[in-house]
Amino acid sequence: MTSKRDREHIFERLRSGIVPERGLEAFAVGIEKQRAEIHRLLDLAASGEGVFKFLRGGYGCGKTFMARLALLDALHYTRKGDPPGSLGFATSFVVVSDNDLHFHKFDDVYRKVVRELGTASCARGALGDIIDRWIARVENALIDGGADENAPDFDRMVEQRIEEDISSLTAGKAPEDLGRVLREIFKLKQAGRLREAGSLLSWLSGSENVGAAEKRLAGIKGDITGADAMAYLGGILEIVKAAGYKGLVIVIDEAETILRMRQDVRGKSLNGIRQIIDAADRFKGAFWIFTGTPELFDNRRGVAGLQPLHDRIRFQIEGNLVSMRQPQLELRPFDRDRLKDVGLRLRELYPMGDPNIVAQKVTPEVILAKVDEVTKGYGGDVGIVPRQFLRRLVNLFDVVAENPDADLPEPQVTVVEERAAQGKKPLEYEPEPGDEKGYPILPLEF
Repeated sequence: MTSKRDREHIFERLRSGIVPERGLEAFAVGIEKQRAEIHRLLDLAASGEGVFKFLRGGYGCGKTFMARLALLDALHYTRKGDPPGSLGFATSFVVVSDNDLHFHKFDDVYRKVVRELGTASCARGALGDIIDRWIARVENALIDGGADENAPDFDRMVEQRIEEDISSLTAGKAPEDLGRVLREIFKLKQAGRLREAGSLLSWLSGSENVGAAEKRLAGIKGDITGADAMAYLGGILEIVKAAGYKGLVIVIDEAETILRMRQDVRGKSLNGIRQIIDAADRFKGAFWIFTGTPELFDNRRGVAGLQPLHDRIRFQIEGNLVSMRQPQLELRPFDRDRLKDVGLRLRELYPMGDPNIVAQKVTPEVILAKVDEVTKGYGGDVGIVPRQFLRRLVNLFDVVAENPDADLPEPQVTVVEERAAQGKKPLEYEPEPGDEKGYPILPLEF
């Protein structure tokens, strides 16, 4: 049952053409097999494997929707035999940007992933909560081992155990500063110095604006750099699991943005993805999900231009059959009936006092007519219209709900639809000399 709050969230996001962050399962249609494949990989990650998947699809195929749905499934993931109250995965949703996220800069990647950490109880910025849960477990383990929580040296015992556990959890591979910072955060919180503790938490989240005085408290210098960022991420992953979560699911959305970057940056970014894929088995319990268009994967301006990466994740077709277990999971375009079914699901969810008002006027026939109307505006291509169709449909729901006695409005073609009817894609990049040459293979940086 979808709550009223989630229903309001769904429609408010769809009005702006944005994929909602909650309630997606209520109108997920036609992706049952793809969702089952994501669940298979969640099972592997929960069992301690490091896994990855590339969601492949053109514009309008629902890559971001599928990625968001994967995160929701991860947040509430349970296995048979889990006790009541068991935690799912922690998650992070990161969008590739040519402004503030160049994928070859691992300190950028680390900063984005950690700042966007979320759990079922804390949607974003959950690192502090995760650390608190872990430290509570450290304290309970000491108490269960016979320590007196009221003893004057109990906090010192916790501090010592924090550093020992970090070293043990990461097999000694975490940077030494990680244990120092976590110990100092605990110490400062126990002393009521929350501002200083918050500053060190910001430093651990990748901030470059923490003062020298706060850093001295933990005996650290400088900031988290690209050279050791992934080692820190490995440490954060172990803390996530030690806090009781199954693991960490990281979505890297809109990876096709790389295609718009300068040639040297494109090559380094693709090499960065290769390095993460090659090291995936070292991040036990992590599930990386990348989304991208076929142009990203098949064009030599993209993945096909970096042979080692292309070889690892090449999209394969056997006759006319495609396995969903290969590295790239294909998302097919919407068809007329699937759009209608989504429209009917949304009609059932529409939040208003008397839902029958919308149901009586916006019939299945009206929804199909809206599909055809928007499709016509996109040159007859049903596959690229979902986002615009949903915006137009939600607007129709709103108009009917606000004007129950009025006739349905006449259709109007938007500027976006006019451009699409002319064959213009939502994302274009200007070809450059050398696009067909591919990229050099760069050495591993972590």
